[in-house]
Amino acid sequence: MKWAPALQDYCNYLRIERGLSENSIISYRLDVAKLINFLDVKNHIVSPTHISEEILQQFIYEVAKEVNARSQSRIISGLRGFFNYLVFEDYRKDNPLDLIESPKIGRKLPDTISTEEIDLLIATIDLSKAEGERNRAILEMLYGCGLRVSELTELKISDLFFQEGFIKVTGKGNKQRFVPVSDYTKKFINIYKDQVRIHQKINKESSDTLFLNRRGNKLTRAMIFTIIKRLAEKAGIKKKISPHTFRHSFATHLLENGADLRAIQQMLGHESITTTEVYMHVDRKHLREIMEQFHPRR
Repeated sequence: MKWAPALQDYCNYLRIERGLSENSIISYRLDVAKLINFLDVKNHIVSPTHISEEILQQFIYEVAKEVNARSQSRIISGLRGFFNYLVFEDYRKDNPLDLIESPKIGRKLPDTISTEEIDLLIATIDLSKAEGERNRAILEMLYGCGLRVSELTELKISDLFFQEGFIKVTGKGNKQRFVPVSDYTKKFINIYKDQVRIHQKINKESSDTLFLNRRGNKLTRAMIFTIIKRLAEKAGIKKKISPHTFRHSFATHLLENGADLRAIQQMLGHESITTTEVYMHVDRKHLREIMEQFHPRR
């Protein structure tokens, strides 16, 4: 078995069997590609079915020189998935990464911004331009619904169930969920949709896509990042802000105001509650207030 067809088969498996997004598949492909490049440089002529734990240890040692522990751990995880696939398909009897430990890393707390900073970002938007209403609607939806950036760019007009108070979101692995949308957020979506978007020339394939660029096509992830980065610079906010910052802030502010963790899990589309528990980094003052309010011995 050669590396190139094995990698292609693995990507097809991730796409068809696992239902992963193209961005996730690209990440997994790059992890294996790094290993293939290492083997070429070191002149190791070995197939995916016969590569040993020793060679993989050498590769990880080289990787450790170039990337931090978190990136190293992610690459090891990506390779482990590739070799698990080979075992699953009976190409190998064992996974050579089973005995290789990932570096210990602390759980990274999500970056958040305050409601005042969110208001400042939105106030910085130039509403005299057509894209201003669109950008305001984007920020309000990122913060108001806690969407991932890919979920935002893929959102359709047919996914808006405003009368019922929900939007239908297609998340990781093409899994769909319904997320509540407030009247406040709906107001700005409707302004963009009914007063700005209708005047655009829209390409046929993007006719149902909610957020469009000037050429009438779907916005890219990179464009959303750029919009937010420019607004942060204009507002004088020194923090590193990305679309995901709004998602983290959505969850953190809900939790700080007493929302149930499992409800937040459902709205964010997390498979496991342990993923949502990272938002339990609320300040001690809030925890003390909870204790004093609810404990029988308060």
